[in-house]
Amino acid sequence: MAQVLTPDLCVIGGGSAGLSVAAGAVQMGSSVVLIEKHKMGGDCLNYGCVPSKALLAAGKKAQSFRKQNALGVKGHLDSVEFDEVMAHVKGVIATIEPHDSVDRFEGLGVTVIQGSGKFIGPREFEADGRVIKARRFVVATGSTAFVPPIPGLDQIDFLTNESVFDLTDLPKKLVIVGGGPIGCELAQAFHHLGSEVAIFEMFSLMPKDDPEAVDIVRQSLLDEGVEIFESAKVSGFEKAVSGSKIFFEKDGEDQSLEGSHVLIATGRKPSVDGLGLEAAGVEFDRRGIKVDKGLKSSNRKVYAAGDVAGSYQFTHVAGYHAGIIVRSALFRLPAKVDYKAVPWVTYTSPEVANVGMTEAEAKEQGIDHQVLRADFSGNDRAVAERDTVGFLKVLVTPKGKILGASMVGSNAGEIIQVWALAITNKLKVSAVTSMIAPYPTRGEINKRAAGAFYTPKLFSDRTRKIVRFLAWFG
Repeated sequence: MAQVLTPDLCVIGGGSAGLSVAAGAVQMGSSVVLIEKHKMGGDCLNYGCVPSKALLAAGKKAQSFRKQNALGVKGHLDSVEFDEVMAHVKGVIATIEPHDSVDRFEGLGVTVIQGSGKFIGPREFEADGRVIKARRFVVATGSTAFVPPIPGLDQIDFLTNESVFDLTDLPKKLVIVGGGPIGCELAQAFHHLGSEVAIFEMFSLMPKDDPEAVDIVRQSLLDEGVEIFESAKVSGFEKAVSGSKIFFEKDGEDQSLEGSHVLIATGRKPSVDGLGLEAAGVEFDRRGIKVDKGLKSSNRKVYAAGDVAGSYQFTHVAGYHAGIIVRSALFRLPAKVDYKAVPWVTYTSPEVANVGMTEAEAKEQGIDHQVLRADFSGNDRAVAERDTVGFLKVLVTPKGKILGASMVGSNAGEIIQVWALAITNKLKVSAVTSMIAPYPTRGEINKRAAGAFYTPKLFSDRTRKIVRFLAWFG
């Protein structure tokens, strides 16, 4: 007979969401079983955020040598040793890996099962010859790369984010299908390292971001030499002497282009196959498991967290989901998700960062708002560093309520956190204007944009009249 385990909580998936739930729950006194069929740490550690940012860092370092003459510092780039770059990427993963390891979680008191499994009933999950009958379940299986059904794709060797970091040789010419954040980040990283790169996008680059911010990133890529084919429909692939040939239609013309490598970056799909969700009475569709604001599925004993829950596919949202579930499952508190202050960043050069509502969303919803703006060209630190590309836009209501912010520029992902804090805590724009910002910093752009809310009133005719009137009294 199969061994039966009866924990308080069974977590399915050892990625960002699952590990956060398991670690939080076991340290608060719950018994926890964690099931992971592949690598602990999930996509973020092994194929996503961590290796991609390590690769970007190497690319940016190489690019910095090419650009340093602008500051009067003479130098040149001798070479890029791709094997050493990839060793750096693997080394970063290895450094972080112990934090997500089986040993660490077993040391915390979690029972870790390394193997696949599925639901065999509403409150039973079978894995590795054991049956888990838990009081609550959390499905945190993440997502995988979506590979579109393009003719000929199955006849060539192609890469996804799950295989690109296993490359041992630098691609001579990398063809990327998909112009979203993953495609644009990897395009720039490989180009900085020395690859020729071409991006194919059916619509426009980074469609969820502020169009004006995307314009700056697009121009940056073009200026560096990346080929960009937007509004291009990829119709097929075939093997070629150089590697692969891509066929596409653009501006009504059938065209083709050859590359040594092909990377598919057309989005991600939730990992729901083979979990036996039907047996558990858990409803799902192509977007993932259907959940309410408390992240409970149609089976009220089963939660979903992270990418598989069908919302924002970000590691920080997975961690946020974990906190909601711990409060709900362990403490029976009415915890609910609130996405009004979710930030996201695309780590190109320059970076693009957003939090809260975009300008397009405010217009679509008919919300009365104004846009406060400041440009890095007016920021003294940016001028000193000769790095003035970019701007900040802040959306506020007529009464100063902050709706959202969009930014493009160096370190945008760091600087925009002020607005995430403000929106989360329902602060008005006055909270940012009253802040004392250190000089000279790029972060001063926050205070300058916020101050634009008061400029019309502060320097109005009415203000001048008040000042002149008060002057009569000495």
